[in-house]
This record gives sequence, structure tokens and C-alpha cells, in this order.
Amino acid sequence: MRRRTLKCQKNVKEVSRVVKSHEIMCYLHFIMNNNTKYLARSLALVMLFFNMLSCTDDSNKDFSEVTKVALRDVGHNILLINQDSTSLVNPILELDEQKFQLSFQELVSIHPDSLVDAIKNSFQKADLPKYYLTEVKRCEDGEVAYSYEIKENIENDIIPCGGRQLPKACYIITVKFTKTINPQNSSTYFFYLSIAVILVLAFVFYKYKAKNSTKSNNDNYASIGSFQFYPEQNKLVKQAKEISLSKKECELLAIFVEQPNQIIKREDLMKQVWEDNGVIVGRSLDTYISKLRKKLQTDESIKLSNVHGVGYKLEVD
Repeated sequence: MRRRTLKCQKNVKEVSRVVKSHEIMCYLHFIMNNNTKYLARSLALVMLFFNMLSCTDDSNKDFSEVTKVALRDVGHNILLINQDSTSLVNPILELDEQKFQLSFQELVSIHPDSLVDAIKNSFQKADLPKYYLTEVKRCEDGEVAYSYEIKENIENDIIPCGGRQLPKACYIITVKFTKTINPQNSSTYFFYLSIAVILVLAFVFYKYKAKNSTKSNNDNYASIGSFQFYPEQNKLVKQAKEISLSKKECELLAIFVEQPNQIIKREDLMKQVWEDNGVIVGRSLDTYISKLRKKLQTDESIKLSNVHGVGYKLEVD
């Protein structure tokens, strides 16, 4: 593990040397003047991505070695089931990047259920992928005596054997992983690097835009006594406490704020707030006015009064 870490650090240093010094200074200057927080995080993400890719080859080597150890454990368990404690498991062969071969020094009998459990348990302990195809072939003719496929711990027999035990003979067991990480070549390396850079830039742009939008919305408010009224966010704020407003409440309050201490006729309020709905009900106006009064009542300098037979007035000291 320490050797792999040192190699990763060496690779990162080699990548860093490629970057010209004046480009680093320009980038640092940009960070200091533009959204330092998000760009610093983005730089960390890019460096982490470089680090992960630089470790790919080591990870593939580790995957191969771990798989071989796990399959030797499988072979050992099969021999124990055969009550054989003296013969050996032949060296595990890596047939290709994702396919491995297990064989034995002596003849063995294989019970399908025991084989499935042995491979499953050994692979779980080694934290290997849960997608693989297993085949048991006869040495004499290469014919498949038993096979099955595992997909996320779900067994799908390709050749159903109904749990029948295979007689003692010479067998070769192959395991092919059907979903795993492929080694990265230079073209895929730069492809994924480009994707990472695009995602990082999109993340920075989104955060920067969201921050500016929030700041703009927070600056756009009207003062009503001790309240701050944010019409775009449908809320009132008093001493850091937010009071939510419904759409109609917000529309009515916006009209009153534009004309403080002035009488606004009922007809005008209903026309401006309910005209688009096509149906105007006078009782709805009274209901929303009542709700607004309750939300403003904590400030005695504000009064939403009823001018009998005419309309309403927002009185602000």
C-alpha cells in the first residue's frame, strides 16, 4: 500500500512539472480574485482525478493478484470438501485481463452448490466484483460440465445441473468477470479528463450564478416598519425570522407597499390580483387581508386598516 501511495505521489509530481510556472501564477491570481472558495474546491477535484488515474495501472495489478489469492482459497476449500489435505492447487493462470483459471494437481469431485458458495465467500472477503461467469470444463475434451453466472449475488445457471455432483475427474475452473474496471489508455485518459474539467467548470459556473442570484434577491427588498419584504421570494423577514407569504398575499402587500398611507379601492385590488383568474370573489380579498394583518401585527408601527365602503390602507409611521 505504501509503495502504491509513493508511486501515485511521484506521478502527480511529474504531471505538476509539466505545467508552466507562469500558467500557475495566472491561475492562482484568478483564484484570488474570482470566487476563491469554489475554484479551490474545483482544483482539488481535478487533482484528485489525476491521482486516481495515475493509480489505474497499480489498481489493475492489485485486482489480478487479489483474484488469484481468492481463487487459490476456492481451490483449497474444494480440496477440503474432497477430504484431500495433501495434493496441491496448481498456480492460478490469468488467461486475459478479466479471465482466470483454477486447476488441481489431482482428480477432484465437484458439487455445484459447494462451488458456488466457495467462490461467493472468497470473492466477498476479497471485495471482488459481483458480476462473473464461472465454467467447469473437463480436461479430457474441454467440454463444459457445469457453468453459472452471477449478477449482483443473483445466480443464473446457464447449464442447469440441479445440484448434481460431478464425478471425480480432471477439471478446469475458469472465472471471467463480466463487469469490472478496464485499464486506461492514453485516449480514454484524456477523454475522462476532459469530462472532469467540463463538469468542474459547470459546477463552478452553477455555484457562482446561484451565489450571485441569491445575493441579488436578498438585496431586492422593501422596508415596512421593522419588516423586510422580499416580493420575489414571497416572504417577510423580521430580526432574521422568515414569514412565508402566499402568492396572493405577496401580490396584495406589494400593491400596498407601492402606495403607503394611501387608500386603495377594493375594486382596484381585486382587479390587479384576481383579474387573470377570470373569477373575482369579494370574500377572498377580505380573507387575504385578514391573513396579512395577522402576519404584520407584531409591529405596532404598521396597520392595515379598513376604510369602510371604500377599500384598505397600509398605515406606516
